[in-house]
Amino acid sequence: MESIFRVWSDSFVDGQRIPEGFAFAKIDLTGKNKTVPAGNRNPQISWSNPPRGTKSLVLLCEDFDVPADFSLANREDVSIPVDAPRTNFTHWILVDIAPDEPCIDAGFLSKGIVNHGKKGPACANGMRQGLNDYTIASQDDPESSGYYFGYDGPCPPWNDERIHHYVFTVYAVDFALMPLEGRFNCEDVKTAMQGHILASSSITGTYSLNRQLLG
Repeated sequence: MESIFRVWSDSFVDGQRIPEGFAFAKIDLTGKNKTVPAGNRNPQISWSNPPRGTKSLVLLCEDFDVPADFSLANREDVSIPVDAPRTNFTHWILVDIAPDEPCIDAGFLSKGIVNHGKKGPACANGMRQGLNDYTIASQDDPESSGYYFGYDGPCPPWNDERIHHYVFTVYAVDFALMPLEGRFNCEDVKTAMQGHILASSSITGTYSLNRQLLG
């Protein structure tokens, strides 16, 4: 019987809070601001037992708890209720991972916030990184707009009553190189993987910047 494909992290416990060192922002304990920049290091992600026929691995991180109406975010005059409509936000796209690689080490591909975004898509060890959704979120701000390749961590609205869940999924696929060129995003990757996924496994970390939710 073939072993089960499994994914885990040494950086956080599945279902528990992601440490601030792997987030984009953290609560400002001085009280001068609502939030301040955090470590924004990529967490360590490990996997084992990719199925027979696996030629590469794909890593995606998505937050499915983002308010659909983002105009409500980070406003003093409103609190975003738990049951408000939600959408997804992509935090990390990493493709062309060799199946014999055992993990991505913490901080290997992101060691902090880079204004206007990190370079890409090419990165270490022949891998490539796609555009995360900070690219879209920053497009109207001349101080931060740019192409955000790779990992940028949690930064949920501080007025959101829902704890956000960050799902890290590793896919085992039957092609060695993602059939995409130039810049690509999460939807491009999901479309390209259709019919080529041999197995997948996920872990989930949580995060919030709402002081009331943290006690």
